[in-house]
Amino acid sequence: MSRIKILKKVDAVLGIVGAALLPSARERQHGEIKRILVIRPGGIGDAVLLVPALNALKSRYPDAEVTVLAERRNAAAFALAPAVAKVLLYDEASPLAEAVRGSYDLVIDTEQWHRLSAIVARLAGAPVSVGFATNNRKRLFAHRIPYSHERYEVESFFDLLSPLGIEQPGSLEIPFLTVPEAAAAKAADLLPAGRPYLAIFPGASIPERRWGMERFRRVADHLSLRGLSIVVVGGEEDAEEGAYIVKWCGGTNLAGKTTLAETAAVIARSLLLVSGDSGVLHLAVGLGIPTVSLFGPGIEAKWGPRGEFDLVLNKKLACSPCTRFGTTPACREKARCLTDIAPNEVVDAVMTVLDRRFPA
Repeated sequence: MSRIKILKKVDAVLGIVGAALLPSARERQHGEIKRILVIRPGGIGDAVLLVPALNALKSRYPDAEVTVLAERRNAAAFALAPAVAKVLLYDEASPLAEAVRGSYDLVIDTEQWHRLSAIVARLAGAPVSVGFATNNRKRLFAHRIPYSHERYEVESFFDLLSPLGIEQPGSLEIPFLTVPEAAAAKAADLLPAGRPYLAIFPGASIPERRWGMERFRRVADHLSLRGLSIVVVGGEEDAEEGAYIVKWCGGTNLAGKTTLAETAAVIARSLLLVSGDSGVLHLAVGLGIPTVSLFGPGIEAKWGPRGEFDLVLNKKLACSPCTRFGTTPACREKARCLTDIAPNEVVDAVMTVLDRRFPA
């Protein structure tokens, strides 16, 4: 059984009981805030979109040490956030215990639904604690913040900073991610010299969000005929699809060959990223790279890129979006909300964004 499934099963039993039995939290008298714990379990997308709030937090408390408690699957994202001094793992016993014993002045739990993270926040015993009030987890925070599915996730994370007097910016500062120098150098070595390229990420965290390698191949072939070079990015699980996508267009398949930071470096040098609703999509947003994204089960209002050079393709069928609190139900329509998007629509969207970004 995967770590993710184990955590969800434990939360479904111990989380509910623990959230009900632990004493309610109240803000206590405190001095200067010097040690901050931010809890962020979950996937890469949430981690990336949390970074603007982390940057604001560090700006408000420049002398404070910011520690993030993350899962193994999203911890690498915080290498792109210089505001973070230390990362501990939520799904390993020893680092989790270290977080609970950390003597923090402020704990912010950014998890939206599950209760285990709220229990960790309560056990940490910080005089100031903040979290989302989505169920009985709210008892465990001194400051309880409403949460909406229709609010952009970056804005929801900034809501958690409101008790600290940190105001949400009028516009998102782009880029908000920083690529480490070593990762940038490795990307430069892996990439073909010369021609500008488009990046394609064919992966997704669940099958319902996968558009399919045949559709991505057709997009790559059409764009190649228009003189554009293609680079596929992704993890080891995407390597086979990546090889298929570039087989006939002469592109480069880097899926499974780069770390997350190196993937970010590859995207940072690209003209544009084509991707489904994924954590990698948000890497491009955080790096200021234009995107064409495909949405179906996921909530566009919450997760869709909204920059001047971002274009979201969404059929907006009556049954979509269907994802709530990170859970997507089994689809009787074989994710038609996503697969009804045709390759030629994606090609046209790419050319529209490139023409807008690089006018003749």
